[in-house]
Amino acid sequence: MLFNSIEFFIFFPIVVILYFLTPHNRRWLLLLLASYYFYMSWKPAYAIILVISTLVDYFCSRTMGRYTDEEKARRKPWLYLSLASNLGILLLFKYYNFFNDSARELALGLNVPYAMPAFELLLPMGISFYTFQTMSYSIDVYHGRIKPEKHLGIFALFVTFFPQLVAGPIERAGNLLSQMHQSHPFDYYRIVAGLRRMAWGFFKKIIIADNLALMVNEVYNNPGEFQGFSLILATVFFAFQIYCDFSGYSDIAIGAAKVLGFNLMENFRSPYFAKTISEFWGRWHISLSTWFRDYLYIPLGGNRVVKWRWYYNLFIVFMVSGLWHGASWTFVIWGALHGIYQVFGILTKAQRNGFVQKIGLARHPQLYKWVQVLTVFFLVCFSWIFFRANTISEAFYIVGQSFAALGNLNQVFSLDLAHDVFMNQGVKVFLVSVFSIAVMETVHLIQRNGSVSALLTQRPVWVRWGVYYLAIIAVLLFGQFGNQEFIYFQF
Repeated sequence: MLFNSIEFFIFFPIVVILYFLTPHNRRWLLLLLASYYFYMSWKPAYAIILVISTLVDYFCSRTMGRYTDEEKARRKPWLYLSLASNLGILLLFKYYNFFNDSARELALGLNVPYAMPAFELLLPMGISFYTFQTMSYSIDVYHGRIKPEKHLGIFALFVTFFPQLVAGPIERAGNLLSQMHQSHPFDYYRIVAGLRRMAWGFFKKIIIADNLALMVNEVYNNPGEFQGFSLILATVFFAFQIYCDFSGYSDIAIGAAKVLGFNLMENFRSPYFAKTISEFWGRWHISLSTWFRDYLYIPLGGNRVVKWRWYYNLFIVFMVSGLWHGASWTFVIWGALHGIYQVFGILTKAQRNGFVQKIGLARHPQLYKWVQVLTVFFLVCFSWIFFRANTISEAFYIVGQSFAALGNLNQVFSLDLAHDVFMNQGVKVFLVSVFSIAVMETVHLIQRNGSVSALLTQRPVWVRWGVYYLAIIAVLLFGQFGNQEFIYFQF
């Protein structure tokens, strides 16, 4: 069931009404049934994987909880069983064919016989998200950071909670699981705040992301038919499309959870205003970046090791992050690029600071800040080419044509009406996209001085409702209602 579907607009109000009519000690059952219904609306059979993952992690964690910290070594077999089951499911459904096809191509190149068959398996929705969430739970129980949950139903709800089940945020048990034991009374102001957050997410998804998708898909699905300005424009548009698509989902998830009384972690904080790549990852998909920090980067040694090992740790984390996003070499290259950015940034920090001082840019902090922001945005857009391209060869074609166009400014600023992507889709789609991006970034700038939601609550009723009705009208007039899936559902 998609958030941007008629089914969800029927499903969610019914769940909310029943939730507040149900006694506190039975709400977990209502939400658990609703969450399974939400997930099974795609493919009922894959609920079996959710059940297996839930039961294995529940019993492994309960068993680990029987041993004291002095007996920690006795927890290890159960931790390994939990991790092996989760990673095994993930590897089978998401990565088996990728590694199998790569091995087959290598064998063919070496003229070596290779007969390992491929599996025709449909990737279960959100598998990377809920497996990471349950793995973090088992690891935290093993280290004694949290106590294992005794109530199987509530633990199952933690795994399947429908607002964030298929695309995050990837929650920690220390935050979400504890809230499932709390009473959440009806609170008008909290519900309104949650609905506002959902509306903002729908604005980003339906108006910005889905309009941009029309232009981006046309170019990236047929890159050989475009060159120069169209490729550059489509890449920049994809940067905003993926942000609005994914952060829009997070906004809807956070808002829906808030209506029910739950607080999910923030997943995005205006990432395209970041001044360094490191800061970008502190603002982008925060639940995943902090997961990798806590459960991979720090266990590898983090930055508390010799320098070469520190660089290795950073690079490995981003390589794995790229592979987490998709079973394709394009995603691996995307992750590797961000790893290179991080290491290069550390190695050249002194030289870059010296250059800034030498040219006098440091004396103009506001100008310097925007130079940094634009530089990071350029680097991120460059990496997005590999993330979005269908094949590596198409990615390199787009890179080559884009840099060729940048070397010829006349080509960049020439608007060939026969080929430019926005003209193929129509002026309306282009103008709506550009204007709505400007509105969004204006809101982001305002949010630097305080919450826009809090600012609205301080305004008269007619102003607040005027903004709400204007947003609804804008969505109805300019939104795309083709029930387009969220990009991160495929991960």
